[in-house]
Amino acid sequence: MSSFDVTVIGSGPGGYVAAIRCAQLGFKTAIIEKYNVLGGTCLNVGCIPSKALLSSSHHYHDAVAHFAEHGIEVSQPKVNLAQMIARKQSVVDQTTGGIQYLMDKNKITVFNGVGGFKDATHVNITKADGSVETIESKYSIIATGSKPSSLPFITIDKERIITSTEALKLTEVPKHLVIIGGGVIGIELGQVYLRLGAQVSVIEYLDRIIPGMDGALSKELTKVLKKQGMKFYTSHQVKKVERNGAQVLVEAANAKGEIVSFEGDYCLVSVGRRPYTDGLQAENAGVKVTERGQVEVNDHLQTTAPNIYAIGDVVRGAMLAHKAEEEGVLVAEYLAGQKPHIDYNLIPGVVYTWPEVAAVGKTEEQLKEAGVAFKSGSFPFKALGRARAGGDTDGFVKILADAKTDEVLGVHMIGPRCADLIAQAVTAMEYKASAEDIARMSHAHPTFAEATKEAALAATENRALHI
Repeated sequence: MSSFDVTVIGSGPGGYVAAIRCAQLGFKTAIIEKYNVLGGTCLNVGCIPSKALLSSSHHYHDAVAHFAEHGIEVSQPKVNLAQMIARKQSVVDQTTGGIQYLMDKNKITVFNGVGGFKDATHVNITKADGSVETIESKYSIIATGSKPSSLPFITIDKERIITSTEALKLTEVPKHLVIIGGGVIGIELGQVYLRLGAQVSVIEYLDRIIPGMDGALSKELTKVLKKQGMKFYTSHQVKKVERNGAQVLVEAANAKGEIVSFEGDYCLVSVGRRPYTDGLQAENAGVKVTERGQVEVNDHLQTTAPNIYAIGDVVRGAMLAHKAEEEGVLVAEYLAGQKPHIDYNLIPGVVYTWPEVAAVGKTEEQLKEAGVAFKSGSFPFKALGRARAGGDTDGFVKILADAKTDEVLGVHMIGPRCADLIAQAVTAMEYKASAEDIARMSHAHPTFAEATKEAALAATENRALHI
C-alpha cells in the first residue's frame, strides 16, 4: 500500500495549489482527480473556458461595432462558432497540461479515480474500470469543489435546458437564450452569446443583477448591458421550465404576481453552485457535512476529523478559485507549523463582462447596515484621457473610506481592465491604507488606474482634479 504525508482529493485551483505548496514544504504528496484531466471546474468548464469565449466574442463585437471608428475597414465579419469553441478547448488543454507539468515537477503522485474515505487515514480510489486502490495518508485535504445548482422543478436535459458546462460548447448561436439567474456566470455567458447575435433575456429572482456586489455596480452594469441589447426581468420568480422540441417555455411571476412567459431555443439555468461531496464517504472518516452540503471546518479549515482539512467551494465562503488557492496554501503551511492567515474581507470579486466589474471590501449597503460612518468618492472613466483614447468610457471607480480615520473600507469599480485594477485596492487595504495614501501616490498618465487615484481624491474632501 502506498503511503503519503498529505493526500489532496480534487485537482481544481484549491487542490492543485495545496498539493504544490505541500510538496514545496517537504511533504510526500498525492492528488486524486476523478476525471482524466487535472484542473477541476475552473480550468475545464469554468473560469478559463468562459474567459476564452468572452475574449473571442469581444474581438468579434469590436470588429462589428468599433473598428470603423478607429479607421479600420473590414468586410462584414462572420461568426465561426466551431472555431471559437475549438480555440477555447485548445486554451483549456494547454492550461490543464500545465498543471500536469507542475505535478511532475513537484514530484506529486497523481491518481485518477473517485477518492472516498475508508477511514480517517486511508483513502479508497475507485477507478473508471471499477477497481479500487487504497492508499494511506497521515493528512488529507478535501478539495472536491462544486457543481451547478438547479431548481427542484427543472429538468436539465443538457441539450436545450442547460447549465454553464453545456453553454461552453454549443454548436450554434442561440436565437433567443433565456437565462435563469442574474449572477456572475449567467451574465458573463449571456454577454458571450449576445455579442454573437443572440437575443438574451435574464430572469432574476432578486431586484437586481449581481446582487452580492455594491448596488451602484449592479445599476451601472444593468444600464450598460441594456444599451448593448440584453433584457432584464428582475423580481421575477421562475415557476415553470418546459421543453417542446427545439423550444423552451419559461414562465415566471413578476412582482405583482402576474405570469410572464418567455420562449427561447435555449434556457441556461444559472442559479448558483452547490458543494460537491458525491463519493467522498466523509462519514467513514468522521467528517461532518452540514445540511447545506458543505464540509464543516474551523478557522484553520480543519474538519471534525483532526487530520483532515477542507478548502474551496466545498466549505463556507465565496465560491472563487483564488479563495480556494489561498486556502490551499494556508492548510499546507499550517501543517508545516507556520502561522498563515487569510483576510476574507480582502478577497476580491470580479465579473468578466466588458466593462469588467471588480470589488473588494465592504459594500455601501453593508456599511450602512452595520452603522459604520463612511465617506464615498467616485470618478467616471469617461473623464480619463486613456479611456477616451481607447473608446472605453463606461463605468467608474468608487472608494469608501472610514469617516474618521480615512482608512479604505471598500473599493468598487466597473470599467476597462477593472479585473486587473482591483489588485491595487487589495494591496492598499492589506496595508490599511487611507484614501489620502492612494490619492498621494503617483499614477502613470494616461492610464485607467488614474481613476482609482481620482476616486481617492474625491473621497478626501472632494478633491478630484479632472472633473
